[in-house]
Amino acid sequence: MFDAPCHLNGDWLKVSGAKVSVLDRGFIFGDGVYEVVPVYGRRLFRFAEHLARLERSLAKLRIANPHGRDDWLAMCRRLVAEVHAQAGAEDQLVYIQVTRGVAPRDHVMPPDITPTVFMMANPMKPATAEQRHAGVACTTARDFRWERGDIKSISLLGNVLARQMSADHGAAETIMFRDGWLTEAAASNVWIAKDGALLGPPKSEHVLEGIRVELLRELCEECGIAYNLRPISEADVRAADEVLLSSATKEVLPVTQIDGEAVGHGALRGKPGPVYARLYEAYQAAKLTMSI
Repeated sequence: MFDAPCHLNGDWLKVSGAKVSVLDRGFIFGDGVYEVVPVYGRRLFRFAEHLARLERSLAKLRIANPHGRDDWLAMCRRLVAEVHAQAGAEDQLVYIQVTRGVAPRDHVMPPDITPTVFMMANPMKPATAEQRHAGVACTTARDFRWERGDIKSISLLGNVLARQMSADHGAAETIMFRDGWLTEAAASNVWIAKDGALLGPPKSEHVLEGIRVELLRELCEECGIAYNLRPISEADVRAADEVLLSSATKEVLPVTQIDGEAVGHGALRGKPGPVYARLYEAYQAAKLTMSI
């Protein structure tokens, strides 16, 4: 296993040597938030957007942001440089986690404690060429998670259970529906293409505002693809021309099978479609211009 370099409360060390208190509220309650920033060619992709989402999540949990933008950027860049020196990786993922900090166990949020800051970077494991050529399979499930999916919380047990459901069936993701309406997947945003347009569920407390939500809007505008966020039913998903996943690691990825049934219609049934192809190409170009 790669012994990743990390940062913990001002100290620089390896993951194998990092230790936190058993009374850290992240350990006791899952009381904290996180971000995952993709790195291409040793440059941070959409860093300002990731940091803004981290700040929003912290504010919703009433945790003070422990660092300013320049400090976060400097720490991320140091980790990227260390992973490159250690493993030669040009493309990486930087993980940032902030918990409320250490305090005696009590459900009430304690005032005036110092947040715990943990960061690490690892070589990126991108989607394979075969996944991009053939697409991936997904399962579906009722969205049984809590109501505040808009917070990028480290309390991920619901997501873990959902992702395991697809793993048990050899599938790449679990697409979830709440009361018959699309929310997201266990670790991805979900999109459908219909009549050449890209459609996604609207912003709400049930859905994490993925960084790629705004990115794909921008890419659709560049490519001349109609884009809309609106309620999407389970029937809409099953009748879609294309289904796509997006995340920091998947970028944008075609889904060609759902619950054992091929996605799409006609000659493209069960194959990646043209909307995916155009967005993937545009995404690759964006990585060169939107990284710092």
